[in-house]
Amino acid sequence: MDLNFNKNEDHNKLLVSELKKRLAKVKLGGGKKRIEKHHEKGKMTARERIDYLLDSKASSIEIGAFAGEGMYEEHGGCPSGGVVVKIGYIKGKPCIVVANDATVKAGAWFPITGKKNLRAQEIAIENKLPIIYLVDSAGVYLPMQDEIFPDKEHFGRIFRNNAVMSSMGITQIAVVMGSCVAGGAYLPIMSDEALIVDKTGSIFLAGSYLVKAAIGESIDNETLGGATTHSEISGVTDYKAKDDKDALDRVKRIVDKIGAFDKAGFNRSKPAKPKDNPEDIYGILPRSRADQYDMYEIIKRLVDDSTFDEYKAGYGKTIITCYARIDGWAVGIVANQRHIVKTTGAKTKPAEMQFGGVIYNDSADKATRFIANCNQKKIPLVFLQDVTGFMVGSKSEHSGIIKDGAKMVNAVSNSVVPKFTVVVGNSYGAGNYAMCGKAYDPRLIFAWPSAELAVMSGNSAAKVLLQIEKASLEKQGEKITEEQETALYNKIKARYDNQVSPYYAAARLWTDAVIDPLETRTWISMGIEAANHAPIEKPFNLGVLQV
Repeated sequence: MDLNFNKNEDHNKLLVSELKKRLAKVKLGGGKKRIEKHHEKGKMTARERIDYLLDSKASSIEIGAFAGEGMYEEHGGCPSGGVVVKIGYIKGKPCIVVANDATVKAGAWFPITGKKNLRAQEIAIENKLPIIYLVDSAGVYLPMQDEIFPDKEHFGRIFRNNAVMSSMGITQIAVVMGSCVAGGAYLPIMSDEALIVDKTGSIFLAGSYLVKAAIGESIDNETLGGATTHSEISGVTDYKAKDDKDALDRVKRIVDKIGAFDKAGFNRSKPAKPKDNPEDIYGILPRSRADQYDMYEIIKRLVDDSTFDEYKAGYGKTIITCYARIDGWAVGIVANQRHIVKTTGAKTKPAEMQFGGVIYNDSADKATRFIANCNQKKIPLVFLQDVTGFMVGSKSEHSGIIKDGAKMVNAVSNSVVPKFTVVVGNSYGAGNYAMCGKAYDPRLIFAWPSAELAVMSGNSAAKVLLQIEKASLEKQGEKITEEQETALYNKIKARYDNQVSPYYAAARLWTDAVIDPLETRTWISMGIEAANHAPIEKPFNLGVLQV
């Protein structure tokens, strides 16, 4: 190994170490003191409940762990968006579990909480996965009600999705393990089956204080909407459990009896580990997002046996397209090549250099054809993003780069096989779109700690914004010294660099997670297994396409 490899390895391992520290902090939810108070009430925390419910020796992945990070600081913060979401196995069946974290503002819903719950339901709907709700929430966070209550993608959409999923035959089970108040009270009752924990679970449209204020009735919360009331008088819930574990054990027994599902039929053979050491990824990925590296070497460390069959290997070289297997699943990989490549010359067309990470006419054309092929063969797609955008300039414009780019975007948009997006490095501008960014419905989208998501790089953006700022100040008659210009540039770049961070994106759920690169195979394998629950219901059709 050369010195540069070792420097890259140290840099990327530090990034992973920082990732693990951030995750450890997030997992504390509202903090150790609130966790202790939770335990004193005889209740498990959201994460403890999920860990107890999921099969202990099976893999699981967490969606949106960094949701809300750095947001709502003036309200005391909202770690993980106040709700924990995991995809895992219950009695061997893939399920998605959603658990309110009552150590964070009593499980109240912030705007990001609603967005994260909707993302969980979206995953359940797309993959037809059973979904388990572990309810322990004080309802909408009132100081921000205008950002969570009335709009289409707000709180009410949760209950609309309950109804839609029920009509689709998707199993929904709700366990009321704490507060379940106001509009939130509809969620468990719109699920297929509802359980409630004695003495700690309660359901009511209005609590005892509000009832007293509204109609003058004096009543305690347990009598108003406790487990006995709803299991023996109102009939709102189906089962009464003596404690958290008793309730979760019953959920396991219910899930264990769910019948077989229709499969999409994605191809899987016996899984094999990569022959090339996946840990080499740390040394291959450069420290600087501007540096070149060979994406083939990354692919070899992600796919079974480190082997793949490349499609159009000699054409459109800034995008790699190939068939491979990941944990036994057949996949089609679309990856940005970060090497500077030389095109083959011909009598009518001289050889030329192409910049790595840039999408050219020929690479967009190749990717479009490959995506269509994968849809024809029913092969899930994996996008490895490290893209700076489409090539610009007169030569590209005259060659119709907009048309070729539009063809690729069209293919990505209309693809009917499941898509999975890994943001390895840069994810800039229209390149994010063409390489299946969040707007193009990947089943899962996740980033490595080396990722950057933005319209353009921090350097480029800072230079553009600096020129605008300078022009504005000069119009006001201010003359800027070289030192002031440098200080202004650094200030702008620091602000922009914070926004391109993978954690900034994950906080806003632009991605589902930031993960250690070594977890990539697990995420893709579990994602395809989940997608295999949902047969493809419509044919691949590109619509109107300018050839």
